[in-house]
Amino acid sequence: MKRFVVLLGMGTGLMLMTACSSDRTATVSAAAAAPPAAAPARPVASNPEYFETSGPLVVENQVDVAAQREGVVAKILVDVGASVHKGQLLAQMDDRQLAAQHEAAAAKAAAVEQDAQNWETEIKLVESDLARDEQLYKYQLITLQQLEHSRYKLIGAKQQREREVQNTNEARATAKALQLELEKTRIVAPFDGVVARRYVRQGQKVALSDRLFWVTATSPLTVRFTLPQEFVAKVKVGDEVMVGAPFGSAMRHPARITHVSPVVDPSSGTIEVQAHVSGPPGELRPGMNVNIDVKSK
Repeated sequence: MKRFVVLLGMGTGLMLMTACSSDRTATVSAAAAAPPAAAPARPVASNPEYFETSGPLVVENQVDVAAQREGVVAKILVDVGASVHKGQLLAQMDDRQLAAQHEAAAAKAAAVEQDAQNWETEIKLVESDLARDEQLYKYQLITLQQLEHSRYKLIGAKQQREREVQNTNEARATAKALQLELEKTRIVAPFDGVVARRYVRQGQKVALSDRLFWVTATSPLTVRFTLPQEFVAKVKVGDEVMVGAPFGSAMRHPARITHVSPVVDPSSGTIEVQAHVSGPPGELRPGMNVNIDVKSK
């Protein structure tokens, strides 16, 4: 009986020691698995007086020059990278048939106009005959029917002249319409700038509204960016900001704020700002995402 009690006591002690050892092992394992507490993040800035943000450079004039009529491209006079001026010829479409039609319409307009002038001369002759017949009828040298005939002849001549005038206007309008269609075969630059892309090849047939060139201006450059809502009372139109290229250049270009949004975007808590870059653009190009330094105090 005593031996059983002793053995029972030894078993209980071993169980307690095992449990304590397990608890200590679990505690040590949990402590080893838990990562060290991270330090709070803090903004790092080279100059605390400035707030740095980014935004795209844009230009007002930037369009795809499209075909205004169907046809075959006969000549291409510029390529990508070429500087162009407003009205400069970029490409020429085949205009031989239109040119022939325009010449025919112009010749017809000239002929109809000549007919109208002939009727002007005819009216003067008929008016002279009518004046003579009125004098003759006054002295009863001709009949009333002869006088009426001269009057009706004058009315008919005037009506014929009016018809020829209308025909002349119609012929001129036709010639003008063909001239406008002829001008559509000349693909010209809409403003001063540079050819950024060329979508067409010589000899290619294009349809109405097909893209031919992408022409973009290079100045004035405008940068658009957003600022936190805390800047609502800190920035205003006319303030200066500094713009720099994002690829490590130390050069900064001054820009003047031209627009500050009067409202705050509730989804992001920011305001939109726009500024014009002053001076030569240097390494800046339209479409580039640049860094902007804004005074924060």
